[in-house]
Amino acid sequence: MLTIYSDDHRLHHGRCELIDGKLMPCFEMPSRADHVLDQVKKRKLGDIQGPTDFGRAPLLRVHSADYLDFFEGAWARWAALGQEGDLLPFTWPARTLRQVKPTGLHGELGYYSFDAGAPITAGTWQAAYSAAQVALTAQAAIQQGAHAAFALCRPPGHHAAGEVMGGYCYLNNAAIAAQAFLDQGRRKVAILDVDYHHGNGTQDIFYSRDDVFFASIHGDPQDEFPFFLGYADETGEGAGQGYNINYPLPAGSDWAAWSAALEDACKRIASYDADVLVISLGVDTFKDDPISQFKLDSPDYLEMGKRIGQLGKPTLFVMEGGYAVEEIGINAVNVLEGFQRAQSGAR
Repeated sequence: MLTIYSDDHRLHHGRCELIDGKLMPCFEMPSRADHVLDQVKKRKLGDIQGPTDFGRAPLLRVHSADYLDFFEGAWARWAALGQEGDLLPFTWPARTLRQVKPTGLHGELGYYSFDAGAPITAGTWQAAYSAAQVALTAQAAIQQGAHAAFALCRPPGHHAAGEVMGGYCYLNNAAIAAQAFLDQGRRKVAILDVDYHHGNGTQDIFYSRDDVFFASIHGDPQDEFPFFLGYADETGEGAGQGYNINYPLPAGSDWAAWSAALEDACKRIASYDADVLVISLGVDTFKDDPISQFKLDSPDYLEMGKRIGQLGKPTLFVMEGGYAVEEIGINAVNVLEGFQRAQSGAR
């Protein structure tokens, strides 16, 4: 399986995030991608290539120009104020406030954010931009005939909506790739999000559309981030009614419970008859992940990959979460190896 990867991810290394009432070192760190890349090499998954730069145009199919302009220029504005620390929001347009975009940096940052878990540093824009190009390059490989490809994206993307960053995410890599498939002639795309946290950004982007089927298996948002999206009654709206399915599971869910949701999601994806499948590959469902509550073990990820592979779809894997750094590479590559075994008929 071809892997697309860029060293630009190292340009983004936030100093802190606000969690549990404290400013803490970021769980989303460069070593995450390093461990995945090490396993890709160690287990000889396949060729590793750098990304092609497709420019801003594919990003604009998902994100607004205003949002991209703000994100790209935010650090320079922050530095011009004489600041050196991470740029984090501290005010948001909550339910009782107007949904108006201010002109000041902090007001705009609050307008374009939903939490204090996506710090902007000097290199964040370039890292996120390159991650999107990684996803687009892997997408192009499939469009040109590859049956599968792995986009080793960092920072991740599935919490980012069209005009909102948060949850370590700035540009929605999976959504950008899915839209590129459609723009290049694919009829229908299915996105399966297996990250522990609901892919709220991806859901929001495609919620009223019938050309993208979105399924997400995740921690119940009554108790888990992102709290305000990911409930079972969210099934799409307008043309998208029935093309969004959420599987919120309780804390402590193990492979038996998780795989039952996967089986139902796979049956729905097969019924949808998509031309291509995009997997938002988060492995923070692992039993020792520091910010998650599921109980999957490393061998379970092989089984996950096998079941996805049995769908027989051209498949793009896009890296999302996973914060048990020592195991993230093992678990992510287990999914990819399981997928390949299913494709080759191995059991």
